[in-house]
Amino acid sequence: MIRLRKNGVFLRNMKDVTESGAPMGKEEARRGTIAYSILRTHTSNPRDMTNLNITFDAMASHDITYVNIIQTARASGLTEFPLPYVLTNCHNSLCAVGGTINEDDHLFGLTASQRYGGIYVPAHQAVIHQYMREMMAGCGKMILGSDSHTRYGALGAMAIGEGGGELVKQLLRQTYDLPMPEIVGVYLTGEPRDGVGPQDAALAIIKAVFAGGFVKNKIMEFIGDGIAGLSLDYRNGIDVMTTETTCLSSIWQTDDKVKAYYETHGRGDEYRELKPGAEAYYDSFISVDLSRIKPMIALPFHPSNVYTIDELNANLDDILRETEVKGGAQLGKASFSLRDKVRDGRLYADQGVIAGCAGGTFENICDAADILRGKSIGNGEFALSVYPSSQPVFLELTKNGAAADIMESGAVVRSAFCGPCFGAGDVPFNNGLSIRHTTRNFPSREGSKPANGQVASVALMDARSVAATAINNGAVTPATDADVRYIKPAYYFNKKVYDNRVYNGYGRPDPSVRLKLGPNITDWPEIPSLPEHLLLKVASYITDPVTTTDELIPSGDTSSYRSNPIALSEFTLSRKDPAYVRRAKDIRGIELKWQSGGELTEEWKNILNVLGGDYNPANTGVGSVIYAVKPGDGSAREQAASCQRVLGGRANIVKEYATKRYCSNLINWGILPFVFEEEPPFGLNDVIFAPDARKAVENGAESLTAYVMKDNAPRPFKLQLKPMTGNEAAIILAGCLMNYYRDK
Repeated sequence: MIRLRKNGVFLRNMKDVTESGAPMGKEEARRGTIAYSILRTHTSNPRDMTNLNITFDAMASHDITYVNIIQTARASGLTEFPLPYVLTNCHNSLCAVGGTINEDDHLFGLTASQRYGGIYVPAHQAVIHQYMREMMAGCGKMILGSDSHTRYGALGAMAIGEGGGELVKQLLRQTYDLPMPEIVGVYLTGEPRDGVGPQDAALAIIKAVFAGGFVKNKIMEFIGDGIAGLSLDYRNGIDVMTTETTCLSSIWQTDDKVKAYYETHGRGDEYRELKPGAEAYYDSFISVDLSRIKPMIALPFHPSNVYTIDELNANLDDILRETEVKGGAQLGKASFSLRDKVRDGRLYADQGVIAGCAGGTFENICDAADILRGKSIGNGEFALSVYPSSQPVFLELTKNGAAADIMESGAVVRSAFCGPCFGAGDVPFNNGLSIRHTTRNFPSREGSKPANGQVASVALMDARSVAATAINNGAVTPATDADVRYIKPAYYFNKKVYDNRVYNGYGRPDPSVRLKLGPNITDWPEIPSLPEHLLLKVASYITDPVTTTDELIPSGDTSSYRSNPIALSEFTLSRKDPAYVRRAKDIRGIELKWQSGGELTEEWKNILNVLGGDYNPANTGVGSVIYAVKPGDGSAREQAASCQRVLGGRANIVKEYATKRYCSNLINWGILPFVFEEEPPFGLNDVIFAPDARKAVENGAESLTAYVMKDNAPRPFKLQLKPMTGNEAAIILAGCLMNYYRDK
């Protein structure tokens, strides 16, 4: 079904694959990839493709991220948006949560769009990525978004999800800097069988590549004759889930179906053919036979925990027991069970959801409607909610009758909203199992608060299998078992929906417009620059194999405070290490006392006294540090880093960073990204001294020597510094991105 080749391969004439013997060398043939050609036209110096300095064609943010981005850019000298910047309102759409906070953010977004020349998409009009597909993507373009699922590769646009700091740089006419990423060919063959949807194909790929980091921080380039048999909605459904492989971005070859998509949306001039050259070199290669993929399910608590539904149903007790053990280890003391949902040899779900950029597309919902038509989801515990991805999609579903068929079955059709993807809508009951065609099923999402004993578990499935399960009273069922004829109605896009409601001010900034700031929208606290030396106390020590951004800063109920850095920081690590905030605040108190001329306690002074030297408040900073094995999997949200900084965090020490975007967030908030691959010589509450930290960054050092007290003696150990560009080092030295630009 899926074959991985770790070694580089040459692709000739779009069909012949060989690892050697090509007439071109690797570097010359690499230029034949689609990804290389797009990157080359967007970097400032195309003669040097070793280190890229990218300028994007457009950007997008939603209402959990855009306030902080604009506030940061304002503090750094923003006068107008220099590129099309779309502000959507699809995450905090439930404006009752947190009082007036969410709607205050929306009003800020509208006035910012008017003042700086942005594009403002009001709540319930579209989820961020559907709007970008419909209105902003273009063949050969590059798009940056402050959401990890920023993926428009199936439409010929290379898109990257990053933390807000990277968007701030673009607003300030700076570049996105990174080494040339490796390019992975993904060769599709065959045609999916009826009932096998894009989520099934995506989950199969994620299962194959995630654990080994096969595509981590790389670009996935989709090619092959199997693409021709896929609709654009199907391609988009696979593409958006590439985020869960931990790749950097994705791109697909284009064809007449892509051209027709752009023409349907009134943007035919955005199309151009993209395909590899006669010879192209890929650093590694994935072969996918779509005809062999079956309906899949990703069990809690990761999109890579994948089985075929048939395999699950045949081995229920063994698979669910293993999932309970793994999930229980992630959740800590909270009770987590799945085997209690088995009745008469079938696993029963309590809820179904089809939503967002992955599930809420026209074709997914039409196919689900075909399965539901004339059937009932029952009047028991099981409930089904369907969220079309945009108002134009909803309008067409209304016109063609699909929405009526869904509602007649007992399911509920709602407006465009990303909430079900992160826990702000359709939260299941405690220990409930929800099956969802959404993007993620991490712990600490969908309403889970393990520290409070509340657990909601989510399994990812394709919309078709969710619908098949719904008509079987929640008994998990593959769509291939459903007796259904898929109608496949044509889609007609009605742009009037957006013309009548979306504010498009790009190129027309109006500095006379006054920003409207609600009482929860606050400025950033003062952040100091990097001192000569650092005293760090370990405020959290996490040994989980992976720590997600949802565990670093939870989603859901925290979203109302994303515009208030100090209030939001109270939630940092609240569902993974509830005592972290108190420890960090205690360390922050010591830092403030030290900086105001007070004495350090014996615990802190001991290591300085033993090492000797002139260490004082003028040259030695105090702060907290988090240790984690592999943090940063998941969301692009910069608050995973900024909240640490607000609480006095100065560094992370890790074995490995899960994603580039998390490491970028740390750097943009002035947090040193240390790496220590061995078992650490320190533990929780230990004090670490890192002398000459500033000099190490200034000199581009690969490592520095740090010390921790063991048996009344300083024990030295080497901390590796994650490689940084010159600008990134300057940001660390300044203390954060805002300081860097303000100083300039």
